[in-house]
Amino acid sequence: MSATASKVCLLGDFGVGKTSLVARYVRNTFSDNYLTTVGVKVDSKEVPLPDGAARKLVIWDIAGKSGLDALNMSYLRGASGLLLVADGTREATLRSAVDLLLQSRTLLPDAHAILLINKLDLVDRWEVAPATLVELRKSMPVIETSARQGDGVEQAFLEMATRLNA
Repeated sequence: MSATASKVCLLGDFGVGKTSLVARYVRNTFSDNYLTTVGVKVDSKEVPLPDGAARKLVIWDIAGKSGLDALNMSYLRGASGLLLVADGTREATLRSAVDLLLQSRTLLPDAHAILLINKLDLVDRWEVAPATLVELRKSMPVIETSARQGDGVEQAFLEMATRLNA
């Protein structure tokens, strides 16, 4: 029996680590070379769930922007999950991620959303305050990740797959 497929889009500012998170999750790799995503890059991975079922995530890594234009809105069509990515070392990227969520809600009011605060390996340089994360967790799941070291990455995608399977 094949797994049900779900489209999940990664949204966030330039340089927050969206592509690195996907590479870590799908291929278990990390590169220090920064390559800007142009348009969208699509990957997929089947996720075994705790209940024995499986869900195939079709992961759309959308080029980094702090706002959604018509093209990026078209990439979102049909998505059932949103992974919003912010860079813990740049607080402005958190505001962008929240703004992107609000913009995407016009097209995807029921999509599951999880906020990823990336670059946990640089936590000593974070600008995002722990109190801010406590407040955000009242309204949505927030997972701290490190694409470099792999911390929280499996958890983030498993959490999304589990929510999509519920």
